[in-house]
Amino acid sequence: STITVHLKLNYDTNAALTQIQAKVAQVRNDLPPEAEAPIIELETADTQFASMYLGFSSPDLDQAQITDYLRRVVQPRLSSISGVQRADILGDRTFAMRVWLKPDRMAAHAISPTAVQEALARNNYLSALCRTKGSIVSVNLVANTDLRTAEEFRQLVVKEHEGVVVRLGDIADVVLGAENYDQEVRFNGEAATFMGVWVLPTANSLDVIDRVRDAIPGIEAQLPAGMKIGIPYDSTEYIHDAIGEVLTTLGETLFIVIIVIFLFLGSARSVLIPVVAIPLSLVGAVFLMLVAGFTVNLLTLLAIVLSVGLVVDDAIVMVENIERHLHAGKRPTRAAIEAARELVGPIIAMTITLAAVYAPVGIQGGLTGALFREFAFTLAGAVVISGVVALTLSPMMGAKLLTPEATERGFAGMINRHFDVFRGWYTGALTSTLRYRPVVLVLWLIVAALIVPFYMFSQRELAPTEDQGVVFSIIQAAPNSTIEQTALFAAEVEKAFRSLPETASTFQIALPTGGFGGMVAKPWSERSKTTQELLMEAAVPLSKIPGIRAIPLTPPPLPGGGDFPVDLVIASPGEPEQLVEIAGQLVQKAFASGMFIFADADVKFDQPQAEVVFDRDKLRSQGVDLGQAGRDLSVLLGGDYVNRFSIQGRSYKVIPQIERAERLTPDQLEHIYVTGGEGKLVPLSTFAGLRQSAEPRELKKFQQLNAVRVQGVIPPPVPLDQALGFLEAEARTLMPAGVTLDYA
Repeated sequence: STITVHLKLNYDTNAALTQIQAKVAQVRNDLPPEAEAPIIELETADTQFASMYLGFSSPDLDQAQITDYLRRVVQPRLSSISGVQRADILGDRTFAMRVWLKPDRMAAHAISPTAVQEALARNNYLSALCRTKGSIVSVNLVANTDLRTAEEFRQLVVKEHEGVVVRLGDIADVVLGAENYDQEVRFNGEAATFMGVWVLPTANSLDVIDRVRDAIPGIEAQLPAGMKIGIPYDSTEYIHDAIGEVLTTLGETLFIVIIVIFLFLGSARSVLIPVVAIPLSLVGAVFLMLVAGFTVNLLTLLAIVLSVGLVVDDAIVMVENIERHLHAGKRPTRAAIEAARELVGPIIAMTITLAAVYAPVGIQGGLTGALFREFAFTLAGAVVISGVVALTLSPMMGAKLLTPEATERGFAGMINRHFDVFRGWYTGALTSTLRYRPVVLVLWLIVAALIVPFYMFSQRELAPTEDQGVVFSIIQAAPNSTIEQTALFAAEVEKAFRSLPETASTFQIALPTGGFGGMVAKPWSERSKTTQELLMEAAVPLSKIPGIRAIPLTPPPLPGGGDFPVDLVIASPGEPEQLVEIAGQLVQKAFASGMFIFADADVKFDQPQAEVVFDRDKLRSQGVDLGQAGRDLSVLLGGDYVNRFSIQGRSYKVIPQIERAERLTPDQLEHIYVTGGEGKLVPLSTFAGLRQSAEPRELKKFQQLNAVRVQGVIPPPVPLDQALGFLEAEARTLMPAGVTLDYA
């Protein structure tokens, strides 16, 4: 089982880890003796997807050999890069000594499964000796108490009776294999092994991934002959393109602002004063970002783009006031001084007002504050700097650059004459409006009152969906599927993605009852369709693949903890069956609404289970100890490891188990032998039978209550708040007392 603890925002992870370790230690002795010690992992990554995936493939090496090379050479190198939280291997097949037991041979030699387990434990032991310490020389001591090759394991003596020696190779096929064979990974249709690189939340993902890319040539140069490395997915490509787009927008904004200022001020000299305020204000804002520890990211760049139109306001007002004094016949220096004195109060008030509007967003708590803190303070800082520039540099430049003649001749004079006409029209319109003040007040009240219904009926979501250049797919197979069957279905999913002209590469990870994969689209400049449009196109062929459910989805615009955009939790202290029934009805209503392209519950009672039912009277008559029978079955079927062996300084598991061909169907289990009275082997079928049933694949809890999650994917036109509102309303009509709603 897995227990996931989500901490509150900014909670001390070290304090939480200490508390969790103490709680686990309190219940450690309550676990069964055979249970492995609980492993506590601390993850500070803020996304379930890695920032980059690397793919490794070779025509000469199998997946176990590739995995071992990655774990010994590549994983330590990537993990040591500054800013990398972890580098995990996906589709790994770790070396293991597989002892494939033959029940018929064991029965012929009267050797029980636990006898094999005990022989392995006795004859394979990793010992750690010390060293001799003489008066002059010390020598390290080692002992060959362990077995290291498949041949040594085959020669292990399991039983010796009346001069007849039975070795492990006589009753089992011993091979150097893998711990499990329940994953298949493919990249562009070829078998591969992936390595995901997660970046620390406190690190700059662009810098970290750049360092990873810099390390790839060195890694590639050391790869074994024939092994290839590829990059199926790199999230920073989207970030680079997004930043480039923002920088382009910044340039366009600067150009438009300069043109507009010129059209309304009319002279190059007048334009120069507010234009100079733009870079000075932005440089000041970037300096404040550096002091505050902010990074150049999409939100801070967006703040800079928005500030371009704000930082020129104060300077424009200063220029206009200086020109007013110049028209009154004052000399430029005197005009600049008096204009600055008159505008000290208004500009300070304007600056404080604008900063006061944006700054509170940055001091909010929770998700909003975490997201927009840098945006708010960057924008407020740029506005404050622009106010300082308008009160200091702008008057000085006005005293040197502005003259009465410059505002009365040529294009500037024409602009001023047109403004005189507009000023007269505006004065008349304002005078007429003020004659009907009650009417204006009523209209204002109506407009103000409309804010509430407009807000209530507006579509809402945390962040708009972005084209990140990738479409993922989650595969759900039947609960009794095998890895071979799911891999065939995953190949069909890959084929559906490859049929899209916009596909650059595909990747798939197949598991026995499901899988994960997707496609990476071509660069934005080489395609006209967005990933949302590609998602809808892929949904059609994916829905026609028999035997599985393939759900296409795009990554969330903001990091989150769930796999699906909609993730509703139904919880209750009651029985799970009740929750499953409610969730099933809710899923039907979700599909009937037309707002979901996928909806499902994560708990189902559809896992076929064959229960071995013991007849205790027959057990007693055969002299079979129930505990011994359970241990024998565990050795034959469980796949648990006995101990470890060593290869080049690393230890790997030794796993005895009957071959898969001996356990293809539940009926074959009746031909298994267990230890009976006086150590004789007794067929399992003589005192046990099979009972078929359907059980849940897994049982889940949320906040320590039984829970079922209803997950869904909505098409692009449907707003998230509308879909969630519908599910909440329908769920409340189905839920009895004691059942609660929450979000995962």
